[in-house]
Amino acid sequence: MLRVGMLTSGGDCQALNAAMRGVVKALVHSSDEPVEFYGFENGYQGMIYGKYRQLTGKDFQGILTRGGTMLGTSRTPFKLLDEPTPEGINKVEAMKDNYNKLGLDCLVMGGGNGSTKTANRLHEEGLNVIALPKTIDNDTWGTDMTFGFHSAIEIATKCIDDIHTTASSHGRVFVIEIMGHKVGWIPLYAGIAGGADVILLPEIPYDINNVIKVIEKRDQAGSRFTIVAVAEGAISIEEASLKRKHYKERIAARTSPSIAYDIAAEIINRTNREVRVAVPGHTQRGGAPCAYDRVFATQVGVEAARGILAGEYGFMVADKDRQIVRVPLDIVAGRLKTVDPACQLVQEAKLMGISFGDEGVEGAINPILRPRKEKPKK
Repeated sequence: MLRVGMLTSGGDCQALNAAMRGVVKALVHSSDEPVEFYGFENGYQGMIYGKYRQLTGKDFQGILTRGGTMLGTSRTPFKLLDEPTPEGINKVEAMKDNYNKLGLDCLVMGGGNGSTKTANRLHEEGLNVIALPKTIDNDTWGTDMTFGFHSAIEIATKCIDDIHTTASSHGRVFVIEIMGHKVGWIPLYAGIAGGADVILLPEIPYDINNVIKVIEKRDQAGSRFTIVAVAEGAISIEEASLKRKHYKERIAARTSPSIAYDIAAEIINRTNREVRVAVPGHTQRGGAPCAYDRVFATQVGVEAARGILAGEYGFMVADKDRQIVRVPLDIVAGRLKTVDPACQLVQEAKLMGISFGDEGVEGAINPILRPRKEKPKK
């Protein structure tokens, strides 16, 4: 008898259900022995507090196209993992106890960066763990793609597409805030796909003067509108000059709803143009997964099943050069995959005239993304 535990951790996204379905269908079809599945509810919290349920075939019927996660999810910050719960429970020991109490042969976890760090910790503690690369942000190290990313791009692109018509009709500047706190993969892809004139990313600090120049140049050319796609973590060159601590303090002191509103206010003050802000927000996480994500998540689930059947654990399933591969958890954990400002896609966008706000800006680095200086060992 094989016993497999499953959980989904961190922010939700499309195709989580499809990935779990892939694991289950492959194991049921290919295992020489019976398989039991147990789902921990609300991420690692369910594993800590022993909240789980046995899953049957009916649980996996009709979920290929369903967004979100049927198991529920929550965030369990890795940096707080060794701090007891309010009830005084040792989180790591509790997860180990519940894993062993169920007699699990493996835990399959769908999650992003922080979740894979916890998965690696559990593997180091002796549990058999396999991670599935889930996040709309596509910022997980070791894989070219994460499931949920393409679905989020589709939603963000449609938002830009739809705003084009009202922007051109009224001759307005639209600042569209796209999800991307530390990395800008979604605004980069959606901005190009949606025909944005300016794309501002966390990895490329911008000069507001360059944004104004684009708007004025388009005005002079007879274009009545401008589309500015802004990552929620976009940063100015002035902010990039700050130390990490001071930058965080500035963000905490912000009185506007977000960076998009700050940029819009600056454009109004500098150009006297009519400006609107659009924030698709959590719609980018929701709805049915696109066809690409359904296929990719299924492949990811099947590869996890292969690992279980072979008795191989301690890896994250990944997409490398369009091949499904396994990457050791200890390589993936704690590393962030950011947009390289010199990458081919950014350079291609610039050749088409898309501004990233960095014209004439050299050496500016987001303080959140700067490598931390290691403290000398005592």
